Amino acid sequence: MKITPYVLAAVLSAFAPSVVPAQTAPVPAASDWRTIAPENLLVIDTSKGRILVELEPRATPRHVERIRTLADQGFYDGLKFHRVITGFMAQTGDPLGTGQGGSELPDIAAEFTFRRGRDAQFAAVEGGAPAGIVGLVGSLPVVTQPDAQMMVTADFKTDASGLFCTGVAGMARSGSPDSANSQFYLMMATNPVLNGTYTAFGRIVSGLEVVSLLKPGPASADGAVTDNPDTMTHVRTAAALPEGERPTVRVLDARSAAFRAHVEEVRAARGTQFTVCDVQPVAEVSGG
Repeated sequence: MKITPYVLAAVLSAFAPSVVPAQTAPVPAASDWRTIAPENLLVIDTSKGRILVELEPRATPRHVERIRTLADQGFYDGLKFHRVITGFMAQTGDPLGTGQGGSELPDIAAEFTFRRGRDAQFAAVEGGAPAGIVGLVGSLPVVTQPDAQMMVTADFKTDASGLFCTGVAGMARSGSPDSANSQFYLMMATNPVLNGTYTAFGRIVSGLEVVSLLKPGPASADGAVTDNPDTMTHVRTAAALPEGERPTVRVLDARSAAFRAHVEEVRAARGTQFTVCDVQPVAEVSGG
Protein backbone atom coordinates (compact mmCIF):
# COMPACT_ATOMS: atom_id res chain seq x y z
CA MET A 1 0.00 0.00 0.00
CA LYS A 2 1.25 3.50 -0.82
CA ILE A 3 0.91 6.48 1.48
CA THR A 4 1.95 10.08 0.80
CA PRO A 5 5.37 10.59 2.46
CA TYR A 6 5.76 12.97 5.33
CA VAL A 7 9.51 13.55 5.20
CA LEU A 8 10.49 17.19 4.72
CA ALA A 9 13.49 17.97 2.52
CA ALA A 10 16.92 17.87 4.14
CA VAL A 11 18.79 21.16 4.27
CA LEU A 12 22.30 21.03 2.79
CA SER A 13 24.84 23.64 3.84
CA ALA A 14 27.81 24.47 1.64
CA PHE A 15 29.61 25.87 4.66
CA ALA A 16 29.29 22.92 7.03
CA PRO A 17 31.27 19.67 6.96
CA SER A 18 28.13 17.55 7.42
CA VAL A 19 24.52 17.42 6.29
CA VAL A 20 21.88 18.86 8.59
CA PRO A 21 19.56 15.98 9.63
CA ALA A 22 16.23 15.93 7.83
CA GLN A 23 13.20 17.13 9.76
CA THR A 24 10.30 14.72 9.79
CA ALA A 25 6.64 15.41 10.24
CA PRO A 26 4.79 13.60 13.04
CA VAL A 27 4.35 9.90 12.38
CA PRO A 28 0.58 9.39 12.19
CA ALA A 29 -0.87 7.70 15.25
CA ALA A 30 -3.82 5.34 15.04
CA SER A 31 -6.05 8.18 16.24
CA ASP A 32 -4.96 10.37 13.29
CA TRP A 33 -6.81 8.12 10.86
CA ARG A 34 -10.52 7.78 10.24
CA THR A 35 -12.12 4.85 8.44
CA ILE A 36 -14.66 5.70 5.76
CA ALA A 37 -18.07 4.21 6.55
CA PRO A 38 -18.94 1.49 3.99
CA GLU A 39 -22.14 3.28 2.98
CA ASN A 40 -20.06 6.38 2.13
CA LEU A 41 -17.47 4.53 0.04
CA LEU A 42 -18.37 4.23 -3.66
CA VAL A 43 -16.46 1.44 -5.38
CA ILE A 44 -16.25 2.07 -9.13
CA ASP A 45 -14.60 -0.72 -11.11
CA THR A 46 -13.80 0.40 -14.64
CA SER A 47 -12.20 -1.03 -17.75
CA LYS A 48 -9.03 0.84 -16.70
CA GLY A 49 -8.99 0.03 -12.99
CA ARG A 50 -10.68 0.80 -9.67
CA ILE A 51 -11.72 4.23 -8.42
CA LEU A 52 -12.81 4.79 -4.81
CA VAL A 53 -14.90 7.84 -3.97
CA GLU A 54 -15.77 9.09 -0.49
CA LEU A 55 -19.35 10.34 -0.55
CA GLU A 56 -20.15 13.36 1.64
CA PRO A 57 -23.77 13.28 2.85
CA ARG A 58 -23.17 16.19 5.25
CA ALA A 59 -22.83 18.45 2.21
CA THR A 60 -25.24 16.88 -0.28
CA PRO A 61 -27.60 14.37 1.35
CA ARG A 62 -30.04 14.13 -1.59
CA HIS A 63 -27.36 13.56 -4.21
CA VAL A 64 -25.48 11.04 -2.08
CA GLU A 65 -28.69 9.10 -1.50
CA ARG A 66 -29.33 9.03 -5.26
CA ILE A 67 -25.82 7.76 -6.02
CA ARG A 68 -26.14 5.07 -3.33
CA THR A 69 -29.56 3.98 -4.60
CA LEU A 70 -28.57 3.69 -8.25
CA ALA A 71 -25.21 2.07 -7.50
CA ASP A 72 -26.68 -0.59 -5.25
CA GLN A 73 -29.41 -1.33 -7.80
CA GLY A 74 -26.69 -2.09 -10.36
CA PHE A 75 -27.86 0.81 -12.52
CA TYR A 76 -24.33 1.97 -13.33
CA ASP A 77 -22.91 -1.42 -14.30
CA GLY A 78 -21.73 -1.38 -17.91
CA LEU A 79 -22.37 2.33 -18.51
CA LYS A 80 -19.92 4.29 -20.64
CA PHE A 81 -17.65 7.22 -19.89
CA HIS A 82 -19.41 9.00 -22.72
CA ARG A 83 -17.69 12.38 -22.37
CA VAL A 84 -14.03 12.65 -21.38
CA ILE A 85 -12.08 15.89 -21.73
CA THR A 86 -8.36 15.61 -21.00
CA GLY A 87 -7.33 17.98 -18.20
CA PHE A 88 -10.95 18.60 -17.20
CA MET A 89 -13.26 15.71 -16.31
CA ALA A 90 -14.73 12.29 -17.20
CA GLN A 91 -18.53 12.03 -17.35
CA THR A 92 -20.65 8.88 -17.06
CA GLY A 93 -23.94 7.57 -15.65
CA ASP A 94 -26.11 7.84 -18.77
CA PRO A 95 -27.87 4.60 -19.80
CA LEU A 96 -28.18 5.97 -23.36
CA GLY A 97 -24.47 6.73 -23.58
CA THR A 98 -25.18 10.04 -25.31
CA GLY A 99 -25.40 12.50 -22.44
CA GLN A 100 -29.18 12.79 -22.88
CA GLY A 101 -30.38 9.97 -20.61
CA GLY A 102 -31.08 9.36 -16.95
CA SER A 103 -32.78 7.02 -14.53
CA GLU A 104 -36.52 6.59 -14.02
CA LEU A 105 -36.23 8.38 -10.68
CA PRO A 106 -37.22 12.07 -10.48
CA ASP A 107 -34.62 14.79 -10.90
CA ILE A 108 -32.97 16.16 -7.76
CA ALA A 109 -33.04 19.72 -6.43
CA ALA A 110 -29.65 21.42 -6.48
CA GLU A 111 -27.37 21.26 -3.44
CA PHE A 112 -24.82 23.87 -4.51
CA THR A 113 -24.57 25.05 -0.90
CA PHE A 114 -25.24 23.51 2.49
CA ARG A 115 -25.54 24.59 6.10
CA ARG A 116 -22.39 23.70 8.02
CA GLY A 117 -22.61 23.07 11.74
CA ARG A 118 -19.85 22.27 14.21
CA ASP A 119 -20.71 18.59 13.83
CA ALA A 120 -19.37 18.73 10.25
CA GLN A 121 -15.86 18.62 11.78
CA PHE A 122 -14.52 21.24 9.39
CA ALA A 123 -10.73 21.54 9.13
CA ALA A 124 -9.52 24.94 7.89
CA VAL A 125 -6.64 25.20 5.43
CA GLU A 126 -5.05 28.64 5.53
CA GLY A 127 -3.72 30.56 2.55
CA GLY A 128 -4.30 30.64 -1.17
CA ALA A 129 -8.05 30.93 -0.68
CA PRO A 130 -10.84 32.49 -2.71
CA ALA A 131 -13.24 34.76 -0.83
CA GLY A 132 -14.21 33.13 2.45
CA ILE A 133 -12.59 30.48 4.61
CA VAL A 134 -11.54 27.24 2.91
CA GLY A 135 -10.86 23.78 4.25
CA LEU A 136 -12.13 20.23 4.26
CA VAL A 137 -15.29 18.48 5.41
CA GLY A 138 -14.16 14.87 5.32
CA SER A 139 -12.29 14.73 2.00
CA LEU A 140 -14.41 17.39 0.31
CA PRO A 141 -12.85 20.84 -0.15
CA VAL A 142 -15.27 23.61 0.77
CA VAL A 143 -15.49 27.36 1.12
CA THR A 144 -17.46 28.60 4.10
CA GLN A 145 -18.04 31.40 6.61
CA PRO A 146 -16.35 31.68 10.03
CA ASP A 147 -17.63 29.62 12.94
CA ALA A 148 -18.46 32.87 14.69
CA GLN A 149 -21.23 33.39 12.15
CA MET A 150 -23.04 30.42 13.70
CA MET A 151 -23.77 32.47 16.82
CA VAL A 152 -26.04 34.85 14.91
CA THR A 153 -28.05 32.30 12.92
CA ALA A 154 -31.26 30.58 13.98
CA ASP A 155 -29.93 27.09 13.23
CA PHE A 156 -26.43 27.72 14.66
CA LYS A 157 -24.96 26.89 11.26
CA THR A 158 -23.31 28.78 8.45
CA ASP A 159 -23.23 28.53 4.66
CA ALA A 160 -20.70 26.33 2.88
CA SER A 161 -20.18 25.13 -0.69
CA GLY A 162 -18.10 22.38 -2.27
CA LEU A 163 -15.13 23.35 -4.45
CA PHE A 164 -14.36 21.65 -7.75
CA CYS A 165 -10.79 20.62 -7.10
CA THR A 166 -8.95 17.73 -8.74
CA GLY A 167 -10.60 14.45 -7.76
CA VAL A 168 -13.96 15.93 -6.78
CA ALA A 169 -17.08 14.08 -7.94
CA GLY A 170 -19.81 16.33 -9.28
CA MET A 171 -23.36 15.78 -10.48
CA ALA A 172 -24.09 16.54 -14.12
CA ARG A 173 -27.24 18.42 -15.07
CA SER A 174 -28.90 20.22 -17.96
CA GLY A 175 -29.71 23.93 -18.02
CA SER A 176 -32.00 23.80 -15.00
CA PRO A 177 -30.21 23.85 -11.62
CA ASP A 178 -32.64 21.17 -10.40
CA SER A 179 -32.15 18.70 -13.26
CA ALA A 180 -29.48 16.33 -11.87
CA ASN A 181 -30.56 12.70 -12.12
CA SER A 182 -28.01 9.91 -12.64
CA GLN A 183 -25.06 11.34 -14.56
CA PHE A 184 -21.93 12.41 -12.74
CA TYR A 185 -18.35 13.36 -13.51
CA LEU A 186 -14.91 13.00 -11.94
CA MET A 187 -12.57 15.97 -12.02
CA MET A 188 -9.09 15.56 -13.53
CA ALA A 189 -8.11 19.12 -12.62
CA THR A 190 -9.34 22.11 -10.63
CA ASN A 191 -12.03 24.20 -12.31
CA PRO A 192 -13.44 27.07 -10.21
CA VAL A 193 -15.95 27.96 -12.95
CA LEU A 194 -18.09 25.09 -11.62
CA ASN A 195 -18.08 26.33 -8.01
CA GLY A 196 -21.53 27.28 -6.79
CA THR A 197 -23.28 26.16 -9.97
CA TYR A 198 -22.93 22.36 -9.77
CA THR A 199 -23.25 19.93 -6.86
CA ALA A 200 -20.01 18.43 -5.50
CA PHE A 201 -21.00 15.23 -3.70
CA GLY A 202 -17.70 13.49 -2.94
CA ARG A 203 -14.03 13.05 -3.76
CA ILE A 204 -11.74 10.36 -5.08
CA VAL A 205 -9.59 8.89 -2.30
CA SER A 206 -7.92 6.23 -4.46
CA GLY A 207 -7.63 5.75 -8.23
CA LEU A 208 -7.21 9.32 -9.43
CA GLU A 209 -4.62 8.00 -11.89
CA VAL A 210 -7.28 5.70 -13.36
CA VAL A 211 -9.40 8.69 -14.38
CA SER A 212 -6.50 10.09 -16.41
CA LEU A 213 -6.29 6.77 -18.31
CA LEU A 214 -9.90 6.87 -19.53
CA LYS A 215 -10.23 7.28 -23.29
CA PRO A 216 -10.85 10.94 -24.17
CA GLY A 217 -13.10 12.24 -26.90
CA PRO A 218 -11.99 14.74 -29.53
CA ALA A 219 -12.08 18.44 -28.66
CA SER A 220 -14.09 19.05 -31.82
CA ALA A 221 -16.89 16.93 -30.34
CA ASP A 222 -16.65 18.50 -26.86
CA GLY A 223 -15.13 15.30 -25.51
CA ALA A 224 -17.88 12.94 -26.69
CA VAL A 225 -16.45 9.40 -26.89
CA THR A 226 -18.21 7.42 -29.61
CA ASP A 227 -15.51 4.93 -30.58
CA ASN A 228 -14.94 2.14 -28.02
CA PRO A 229 -15.39 4.20 -24.82
CA ASP A 230 -14.24 2.96 -21.44
CA THR A 231 -16.95 1.70 -19.10
CA MET A 232 -17.88 1.26 -15.48
CA THR A 233 -17.94 -2.51 -15.18
CA HIS A 234 -19.32 -2.72 -11.63
CA VAL A 235 -20.38 0.01 -9.20
CA ARG A 236 -21.59 -0.46 -5.61
CA THR A 237 -21.23 1.15 -2.23
CA ALA A 238 -18.82 -0.87 -0.11
CA ALA A 239 -21.75 -1.61 2.22
CA ALA A 240 -23.50 -3.52 -0.59
CA LEU A 241 -20.50 -5.74 -1.35
CA PRO A 242 -19.94 -9.14 0.28
CA GLU A 243 -17.63 -8.73 3.25
CA GLY A 244 -14.79 -10.61 1.59
CA GLU A 245 -14.93 -8.31 -1.45
CA ARG A 246 -15.30 -5.07 0.48
CA PRO A 247 -12.33 -2.65 0.46
CA THR A 248 -11.54 -0.76 3.63
CA VAL A 249 -10.22 2.78 3.31
CA ARG A 250 -8.80 4.83 6.09
CA VAL A 251 -7.99 8.49 5.44
CA LEU A 252 -5.69 10.75 7.40
CA ASP A 253 -8.01 13.01 9.40
CA ALA A 254 -7.75 16.58 8.12
CA ARG A 255 -7.85 17.81 11.73
CA SER A 256 -4.77 15.80 12.77
CA ALA A 257 -1.26 17.17 13.27
CA ALA A 258 0.06 14.69 10.70
CA PHE A 259 -2.33 16.00 8.04
CA ARG A 260 -1.48 19.61 8.88
CA ALA A 261 2.18 18.71 8.37
CA HIS A 262 1.25 17.23 5.00
CA VAL A 263 -0.48 20.51 4.10
CA GLU A 264 2.63 22.48 5.02
CA GLU A 265 4.75 20.17 2.87
CA VAL A 266 2.48 20.84 -0.11
CA ARG A 267 2.39 24.57 0.66
CA ALA A 268 6.20 24.73 0.67
CA ALA A 269 6.34 22.97 -2.69
CA ARG A 270 3.68 25.19 -4.31
CA GLY A 271 4.75 28.50 -2.80
CA THR A 272 2.55 31.48 -3.65
CA GLN A 273 0.48 29.33 -6.03
CA PHE A 274 -0.81 27.16 -3.16
CA THR A 275 -4.57 26.61 -2.75
CA VAL A 276 -6.67 24.08 -0.88
CA CYS A 277 -7.08 22.24 -4.20
CA ASP A 278 -3.40 21.25 -4.07
CA VAL A 279 -4.06 19.08 -1.01
CA GLN A 280 -5.16 15.57 -1.94
CA PRO A 281 -6.54 13.03 0.57
CA VAL A 282 -3.95 10.77 2.20
CA ALA A 283 -5.51 7.31 2.06
CA GLU A 284 -4.62 3.72 2.81
CA VAL A 285 -6.60 0.92 1.13
CA SER A 286 -6.83 -2.68 2.26
CA GLY A 287 -9.00 -5.67 1.41
CA GLY A 288 -11.36 -5.95 -1.50
